[in-house]
Amino acid sequence: MANLASLRELTLTRVRVMLREPEMVFWVFVFPALLALGLGIAFTNPAPDEIPVAIERNSRAAAWAGLLDERLELDVRVLTPVEAELALRRGEVALVVAGSPGVVLRFDPTRPEGRNARLVVEGALQEAAGAPRPLATRVEEVRQQGRRYIDWLIPGLIGFNLMSTGLWAVGFFVTKSRQTLQLKRLVSTPMRRSHYLLSQILARFVFLPAEILVLVLFAWLIFDVQVAGSLAALAVVTLVGAACFTGFGLLASSRVRSTEAVSGIINVISMPMIILSGVFFSPARFPDGLQPLIAVLPLTALNDALRAIYNDGLPLTAVAGELGLLGVWTIGTFVLALRLFRWQ
Repeated sequence: MANLASLRELTLTRVRVMLREPEMVFWVFVFPALLALGLGIAFTNPAPDEIPVAIERNSRAAAWAGLLDERLELDVRVLTPVEAELALRRGEVALVVAGSPGVVLRFDPTRPEGRNARLVVEGALQEAAGAPRPLATRVEEVRQQGRRYIDWLIPGLIGFNLMSTGLWAVGFFVTKSRQTLQLKRLVSTPMRRSHYLLSQILARFVFLPAEILVLVLFAWLIFDVQVAGSLAALAVVTLVGAACFTGFGLLASSRVRSTEAVSGIINVISMPMIILSGVFFSPARFPDGLQPLIAVLPLTALNDALRAIYNDGLPLTAVAGELGLLGVWTIGTFVLALRLFRWQ
């Protein structure tokens, strides 16, 4: 009985300690409800999901644009051949309808929405022409290196990895150092606060080459995903991205007292960007009203810059805008972390 009594008291003590931490109560009970509310508003749509489809302008297929646009399950966009190919590569459309001769249906078979779009479009065209199958159609499956879903996905995974490592590794380390009073011992030293924070960014750079090299080599050896652009340009983008999210990690851990609290803050920072910033699917799927917000997110800028170099082979000057945005986020988070940071 004495053992059960001690177990009960230890459990009650731990519960009291957790309830005395306002951060813990908020992140455990309030934040999940707010997140569910936000996602529910963003993804609740009474209308059926529309499949984005591109039709090449000035081709024989353009004559079918009006017919396909009448289908509720299709979101039809008339684009130039170059724009349509780029949209398909970036996952902004599931299928491209071209024509010469007949009708050509071009899609990536590794994307489920591409296969669904092919069935819906072909069925609609054959029905309009007077089924069964009076219309000559040709299916082109996109399997060329650089145009597949896996080619588009790898840069997004690199960006996701840079964000996660910068937030969790730095945020947890600084918070744990404060929690175990290691930071308190540094107060008596002549070290500057800015030097301590800057050292976290520089230390992050030490492991960065191996971290990115492993993923790049793995993608090349297993999936034949190749870097179309300059490796030097790719290195610059990854360095800027790593610095940016290390700044976020420093800001997240600048004042919190426990690892439980910093976990909640990191989730608040990372989860919206995982959903919105085009890691696993194109952000073009979200409503137009959200696009300005998505465009200024640091992970969106990082993923866009990575894909421009990795997939499109563009030079570093082509992603100057994205690098500038990342630079603004880096400086802003570092300065704010410096102002808010406390040793104990």
